[in-house]
Amino acid sequence: MEKNNNNILYFAIIGALLLGLGSMVFLWTQKRSELNTCQNDNLVLKSDMESMNQMLEGYVGGLSNDLKTDFKNMLETYDRLIAMDRTKADSLNRQKAQISELLNQLNTNKKLSARELLNLKKENEVLRSIMRGYVKQIDSLNTMNIKLSSNLEETSTKLTETTAERDSYKKDSEEKGLQLKKGAKLQAYGFLSQALRMRINNTTIETEKARNAVQLRSSFTIGENNITSAGRKSVYLQITAPNGELLYNRSKTQIETEGGQQYYSDKKDIDYNNQAIDVTIYYDLKGQDLVKGNYKVKIFCEGQLIGTDSFTLR
Repeated sequence: MEKNNNNILYFAIIGALLLGLGSMVFLWTQKRSELNTCQNDNLVLKSDMESMNQMLEGYVGGLSNDLKTDFKNMLETYDRLIAMDRTKADSLNRQKAQISELLNQLNTNKKLSARELLNLKKENEVLRSIMRGYVKQIDSLNTMNIKLSSNLEETSTKLTETTAERDSYKKDSEEKGLQLKKGAKLQAYGFLSQALRMRINNTTIETEKARNAVQLRSSFTIGENNITSAGRKSVYLQITAPNGELLYNRSKTQIETEGGQQYYSDKKDIDYNNQAIDVTIYYDLKGQDLVKGNYKVKIFCEGQLIGTDSFTLR
């Protein structure tokens, strides 16, 4: 009886093991089938990706070339900005280094994927936004012809500036700059230029005789001008004798003018607040002998001739 019971127990255990083994075989077969399905799907996806890459070859090549062009134009823009404002050279050069690194990636890696190029396109847009900020800070008067237009769409970046457009922009900028310069020029008027002689009480009085003169004087008014900058300005007096000789008594009395380097007789510093101001400049002869005839007077300020006068000694 006990032996029969043991046999039944053994058969039950063997049956349970066979059932478990069968379940494991079934699960393994199912997972194997799923794995095969995944592998097949992966092969299909790879095939689709290869086909897609072949379809996108023209797109990828165009986008790569457009990115190269845009990066090169950005580098040229930064060079111009550095030339305009050396104080920002360090930060501008850091931006140039980032752009150069991305351009190097494009030049050295000839087989960038569409995803990699799109990532470079995003970096390009960020760097261009930063560049616009610098342009706004440095080029506030819009005096520099910088390629700012960007049309980096899905297929290409096109920076289109025709020669005619550039020439027109340059001519317009030059004309506006010339108008601004002319408008900022000061004007002197109301002249009274004359010679002075010394009286017994050591005061001076006007004279028309060349032999009595010890000092020359020119008085005038510098007019109101709201365009030019206010502040400290030097006004220069230049006197030319009848024989064409310039009157000056110091070795380093030259100024840079629109007509080049010129000697001046004397000068006076004024505080100009954009309002009309009366000015008088004296020239001490210091023993120089004057000749009879007509003397010409010129007044310069900021390198520009702002007024003329004359007087005659006999």
